[in-house]
Amino acid sequence: MGRLTRLVNVHPGPSITSFEQPDAGEALGRAEILISGWGCPRIDASVLDRAPKLRACIHAAGTVKKHLDPVVFERGITVSSAAAANAVPVAEYTLAALILGAKQTFARARVYADNPAQFAAAARADTGLMGCTVGVVGASRIGRLVLDRLRTFDVTALVHDPYLSPRDARRLGADLVDLDALCRRSDLVTVHAPALPETRHLIDGHRLGLLRDGAVLINTARGVLVDTDALTRHCKDGRISAVLDVTDPEPLPTDHPLLRMHNVFVTPHIAGAQGRELRRLGEFATAEVGRLLRGEPLLGAVQVHQLTVGA
Repeated sequence: MGRLTRLVNVHPGPSITSFEQPDAGEALGRAEILISGWGCPRIDASVLDRAPKLRACIHAAGTVKKHLDPVVFERGITVSSAAAANAVPVAEYTLAALILGAKQTFARARVYADNPAQFAAAARADTGLMGCTVGVVGASRIGRLVLDRLRTFDVTALVHDPYLSPRDARRLGADLVDLDALCRRSDLVTVHAPALPETRHLIDGHRLGLLRDGAVLINTARGVLVDTDALTRHCKDGRISAVLDVTDPEPLPTDHPLLRMHNVFVTPHIAGAQGRELRRLGEFATAEVGRLLRGEPLLGAVQVHQLTVGA
């Protein structure tokens, strides 16, 4: 905030949580830049009509498609998102999940808690990340960060993304394959695709069935990408495991079987920026304001066509 106030005049009141609150009209009438975060109310034509001076929307969080109407772009307003900054902790969470999942950490911890006599139980021969094949579904910002981090490990990386060329995949350190082949060949599969109508249940019963025995599925993207009912069936007998930071529905009902399985580890959508990590988003947004004022290209610039691919 100190840096931001040295760049611009910041509205002195509390953060606006509704464009209907008493001071919103005056703030909108003066605003040239809007800085938004998670939970921002929808910015549509009616809001823009009250903000005649607005020239930029800087989102200090991830996707903008939930709160920005396409009319924002039609009116020539510059849009930026801190999605690249928010991708960092998600990639870090994913890497941790890959390492711990390959060790069967979550299942073995629960078994040990239930029966301390299992403390010295021998691990399976195929345990550990070394020598694994890791399949990355989606060469998104997060998917690319995961692939970059995997370069330091002794693994084979596969990637599936319909918009990625084999040459670009090789630059990312991975082999480009179709999704069925990725599921069939991978020891661990991590999902980083956007939630679109065509990606709903991308990982369905058929593809879960292709996973080899002992495989681990990790989802830090969106719950709808995985068929929850099918995943429940495939995890029930312990053939495969899952690490889920997102679910469908979200949250899961308290009595859902996935919450009780030894081989399934569910966290409450915490992979993205949390606590101290939020500073990275604020720093990114503040830096974007500086770049905007200096007439420099914005690092998080969003174009209207990106709204259809999860921007």
